[in-house]
Amino acid sequence: MTTDEAIAQTMQQLGRDAVAAQGVLSNSSGAQRSQALHAVAAALRLQQAGILAANERDMSAATAAGLGRAALDRLQLDAARIEAMAQGVEEIAALPDPIGATIAEWTRPNGLRIQRVRVPLGVIGIIYESRPNVTCDAGALCLKSANAAILRGGSESHHSSVAIHDCLVAGLLAAGLPAACIQLVPTTDRAAVGEMLARMTEFIDVIVPRGGRSLVARVQQEARVPVIGHLEGICHVFVDRAANLAMARAIVLNAKLRRTGVCGAAETLLVDAAAERTLLGPLVRELLDAGCEVRGDAAALAADPRVKPATEADWHTEYLDAIIAVKLVDGVDGAIEHIARYGSQHTESIVTDDAATAEQFLTRVDSAIVLHNASTQFADGGEFGMGAEIGISTDRFHARGPVGVEQLTSYKYVVRGSGQVRP
Repeated sequence: MTTDEAIAQTMQQLGRDAVAAQGVLSNSSGAQRSQALHAVAAALRLQQAGILAANERDMSAATAAGLGRAALDRLQLDAARIEAMAQGVEEIAALPDPIGATIAEWTRPNGLRIQRVRVPLGVIGIIYESRPNVTCDAGALCLKSANAAILRGGSESHHSSVAIHDCLVAGLLAAGLPAACIQLVPTTDRAAVGEMLARMTEFIDVIVPRGGRSLVARVQQEARVPVIGHLEGICHVFVDRAANLAMARAIVLNAKLRRTGVCGAAETLLVDAAAERTLLGPLVRELLDAGCEVRGDAAALAADPRVKPATEADWHTEYLDAIIAVKLVDGVDGAIEHIARYGSQHTESIVTDDAATAEQFLTRVDSAIVLHNASTQFADGGEFGMGAEIGISTDRFHARGPVGVEQLTSYKYVVRGSGQVRP
């Protein structure tokens, strides 16, 4: 048997096991699934040392392989990040059970009573890179929403993901649920991804990719089942002429530099041309002094000699690093026009004390998340009160923005009659 044949057999078995486990999940109670999640959180805390040791193996190999600073930051775990994972799982457990919830109901003139009721999507395949915390977040969200999960993490985070997956399995077993409710693909061979995308349609109902542009593009091109995903996070902060400088400084620095490797990090700063003298220079200097490379247009270049000239490619780039592109625009209309041309419909923020201008921006910008006087780094399911997220979707249908528990459900219609027949 060849390696590819062996991987195909392994993946087919994962699919069969997932379908069987999802049948059990569909009939489980919300209390049972929450019990499992609390047990997962306890296991994460109990196994912290083992998770950190596994992560150190991944970090050492990634460093030796020359992974960049942003990728290493996404890969690294510490005690605080493990505790954040555990708390996120507990927050998911505390959310209302979505399954069986009535979304809408009405009665027809003929007496038929109709309800639209939430149901699981089924079996969800999740393909991701670098971030081992996705193993925990994705598994927990799928469990809460009664979906079986097949997780395929990146090779660079494999040891960390295995250690975290062990905690997920411990939680499932503690609540009397099958271990196959959340499965981790055991091989790092890329052939496993091909199997998930093209040859497991009888098992997998939806694919969720989380990673770089090349991964998501491949998934969207090759998948034979529906995909929930986004290509990249080219996020903008627009500082309007009516912005408070102190607020703008705080928001711009946080949006760019709090964590540069997350998809909600700002990649482009747009400044109202009417505020060139009062706002542009201070904001550019603040970024440079904080260690951020600035690539700017002619106005930004004139504001500080440390600024590097921006090229056309910079307006299209998701840096995921301490680099930002800066440009003057002609008011809110210019900002909206720039975002429509260069943005990825992920997350955009306006900083202004003018409520009417803010409403123009919030209404007219067609992105999954739009903010007023707040950092783009709030583009996060946890910050939205969802406990965690699988990712930020820039799709226009089914799910948009943070993909949490409710976004991992579909619905069915339940119709109750009293003998009605159609004339």
